[in-house]
Amino acid sequence: MSLEAPRLRGDELQDRIEPRPVRETRLVYRGRVWDVRRDTVDLGEAGAVERDYVEHTGAVAVLALRQDRGLDEVLMVQQYRHPVRALEWELPAGLLDVEGEPPQEAAARELAEEADLVARRWDVLVDYVSSPGGMSEALRIFLARDLADVPVADRHDRAAEEAGMPARWVPLDGAVEAVLAGRVRNATSVVGVLAARQLGEHGWRGLRGADAPWPAHPGRGPRDDA
Repeated sequence: MSLEAPRLRGDELQDRIEPRPVRETRLVYRGRVWDVRRDTVDLGEAGAVERDYVEHTGAVAVLALRQDRGLDEVLMVQQYRHPVRALEWELPAGLLDVEGEPPQEAAARELAEEADLVARRWDVLVDYVSSPGGMSEALRIFLARDLADVPVADRHDRAAEEAGMPARWVPLDGAVEAVLAGRVRNATSVVGVLAARQLGEHGWRGLRGADAPWPAHPGRGPRDDA
């Protein structure tokens, strides 16, 4: 029915947050950062299915944007990601792992810790889920503008993968080109850079406030053995 499928207007295109009943759930692996859970889910007429998935805290990222010599530039950091064995160029980002911390405050903290920057203007750039077939991770990318340096005495002491982490300003056009050429593959970088290009070309119409509702985020929830 693909060519005969009904049409849908753009303003009608919206995910529906409709959790299905969970008949049984149990923790099958407890990790240092995230867990693996096994649920038996009631899909109604389709019956019950068993699904394993990564139970994730969620995360935020920051596309920090400045204008220099008439060009829009985005700040990117390079970090080693062991699962893909690569030094990736990424947007500053971090987990929502501080109890009760609002997403925008978490984003501001990550921007200061990873990039030594503070921003006076914050907006929501885009929301997405990274791998909905296998994990609950939801991410929000903020647009940060009107930037200033964190005073040297107040800068975060980076360790582990963040130690010596390079930061570079990249023309937004160049970042878009790198994404489309496949030279930058990090999902958050891809989503954020392309969203910034689209919205920037339309005068940033469509940006949401930094405290915009985020109904798709599953929340941290208790880590238990239910």
